Amino acid sequence: MDGPKDQALAKLVGTAQSTPILTKFFPVDNRVESELDLDTLTPEHMTFRRREGKKKEDIEYVFHQKEGRVTAVRGGTTESLPIPAGTQDIISCLYYTRTLLPPNPGASLKMNVYHDKKSRPVEVRVEAIETIEGVWGKAETVRVLVIMPFHGLFMNQGNIRVWVTNDERKTPVRMKAKVVLGSIVADLVDGLAGLGPAEQKY
Repeated sequence: MDGPKDQALAKLVGTAQSTPILTKFFPVDNRVESELDLDTLTPEHMTFRRREGKKKEDIEYVFHQKEGRVTAVRGGTTESLPIPAGTQDIISCLYYTRTLLPPNPGASLKMNVYHDKKSRPVEVRVEAIETIEGVWGKAETVRVLVIMPFHGLFMNQGNIRVWVTNDERKTPVRMKAKVVLGSIVADLVDGLAGLGPAEQKY
């Protein structure tokens, strides 16, 4: 979509939901939406609808990249906090990585990610080129390690691994992470061939 002065923006959406069995004990239904400036590859606006167990919370961030500040609305409180230039949010950082990180084992990329009132350093490393198989068949992928020292959208406990197709589309097809109640694996089930990013399903 277009923003002010013909600014090119992309809307990124991520969700995390518990399985029916886990829902009985600890229901999770999280949704995050981020608006990304395609020229600078930085976020402008993010909303996070968090539903984890008995915890219900709605969070909104408005990024003022030129001023080096973020306006955070959380729990009925609005704060304006400083951020380093080029700061990402918990979902825009994945798009930023897909765009800039070369698919070469050993390559790495560092960035700042704002989450829970803090701007934290995150490093992404290319571990290997790997062929994996799913319901979509076989695909040559780039296995990436995301060193993320905080709980994000997936309630992750530590690092996340992501497999991205080794082609021009750079489609994420698998994600693995340790979480509070064990571990999760998310596979792309539809969207590898012929569908745009907004139509991909996990």
